[in-house]
Amino acid sequence: MKLKLSTILAVAVIACGSFLAFTPKADTYTVDLTKSSISWEAKKLVGGHTGFIDLTSGSLIFSGKKLAGGGFVANMSSIKTMDNEKPNAGLDKHLKADDFFGVEKFPTSSFTIKKIQGNGANVNVTGDLTIKGKTNSITFPATITWNADKTVTAVADKIEIDRTKYGIEYRSKSVFSDIGNKMIEDIFTISVKLVVKK
Repeated sequence: MKLKLSTILAVAVIACGSFLAFTPKADTYTVDLTKSSISWEAKKLVGGHTGFIDLTSGSLIFSGKKLAGGGFVANMSSIKTMDNEKPNAGLDKHLKADDFFGVEKFPTSSFTIKKIQGNGANVNVTGDLTIKGKTNSITFPATITWNADKTVTAVADKIEIDRTKYGIEYRSKSVFSDIGNKMIEDIFTISVKLVVKK
């Protein structure tokens, strides 16, 4: 059975169109530093502390409306404690010292997306988090919202980070078993809000 040339061409066009539908153009959206934020929370045996870290830069890559990549850089020298909206300059100084983040030698921390699971508003993000020159893979849920003003908001709440994996062992009970009631929890959390625009 012979096929007409027009039929063959029609099939080819449909096949190419189907392939292209699965590979939309990737667009990079830049983080709006004035609208984006990173907050943190750390706990000890009794009580704890909360605060903020400024973003230096960041971007998210979208294929259509699907998150496809991106990351951000945080300015570690901007660490600020705000317990119940009350600054704590003494703790800020200690957090910047070598006991914790050693910001003189390591002025930035960064996160780079390596894998995304899910297509809609709710996704699971896996990527490389680098603190004090050490890199570890972390996974967390995030929510993506496309806004009416053509910006996109990505939010991830309470991302758990084990500080000992980044060489931050100060008063860690898992490292110093005899630390007693002076212990500080190994796990601290950050909440990230990225507002990006094309």
